[in-house]
Amino acid sequence: MLNLLTDIEGVSVGHATDLKLGSGVTAIVFDQPATASVVVLGGAPGGRDTALLDPSMTVGEVDAIVLSGGSAFGLDAAGGVQSGLREIGRGFPVGSTRVPIVPQAILMDLLNGGDKDWGRHSPYRDMGHDAFKAAAKGAFALGTVGAGTGATTATFKGGLGSASAETVSGHRIAAIVAVNALGSATVGEGAHFWSAPFERNGEFGGLGLPASFTDRDIAMRLKGMNTTATTIGAIVTDARITKQQAHRLAIMAHDGFARALLPAHLPLDGDTVFAAATGLKLCDGLPDFLELCHLATTVMARAIARGVYEATALPVEGAQPAWRDRYSNRL
Repeated sequence: MLNLLTDIEGVSVGHATDLKLGSGVTAIVFDQPATASVVVLGGAPGGRDTALLDPSMTVGEVDAIVLSGGSAFGLDAAGGVQSGLREIGRGFPVGSTRVPIVPQAILMDLLNGGDKDWGRHSPYRDMGHDAFKAAAKGAFALGTVGAGTGATTATFKGGLGSASAETVSGHRIAAIVAVNALGSATVGEGAHFWSAPFERNGEFGGLGLPASFTDRDIAMRLKGMNTTATTIGAIVTDARITKQQAHRLAIMAHDGFARALLPAHLPLDGDTVFAAATGLKLCDGLPDFLELCHLATTVMARAIARGVYEATALPVEGAQPAWRDRYSNRL
């Protein structure tokens, strides 16, 4: 396993990254329509086609999921992914037409120093199409790429992270996340990650937690009061589950936010998690599903830490430093 979302069979990931713009798009593309739902717990979300993923709604499957920077401008990205899917004949049949189902979440990265003077039309539709065309199985980049390009946190540069795990019965589950939190993924002013108890194989430095915690360590740290933030991601499994169960997995993945970010789900965050299932392997009853719920929490927490750990600072004046800028000597 690669410890990435693409450890799930039938899933491809592609990025479009513009360092000058300070923003990007990540496309998650399924070989076959995937059962999906979503849970939004942040107070300032932005999304497209999220309402149809409510368990009570009719449409139960999606062709792709898009994560993007750009705030509301970034919502154009799903149109670019939709165009790519239509070109290859994918989509929900409506008479002689096929309509690709492509839900999306966006994060706020308009104030990170990148050049946002793009003229009349935003670049995100084209970037969405580029991310779709780049989507592939196997290894993909983490950190300052795709939807994580312009991401920031209260303490260090944010980024795109991913992690995966396998249940006792052999089901796989993985997370992908763009970490742009109003709060912090690290403890106080130090190098330790709140996700440390769940780390595997030194995937974000192997530093563990501090021996003790001071009042300063647990004090609220925010990157500002005049901006919105948002951590957005997806949890995907190869298990065959229902839309209602996918909704529960998204809730459990939000628990990963709460274990990896302090604070999470603030009024100025738009924290959103999609959950999807390719259905390639039968889920053998409640014990199997309970383990998937548990792992949805831990893999999301790990992915969040990896997003910050792998990030590099944007090449612009005054850019927020990356974790590696301060702690590379510990690698």
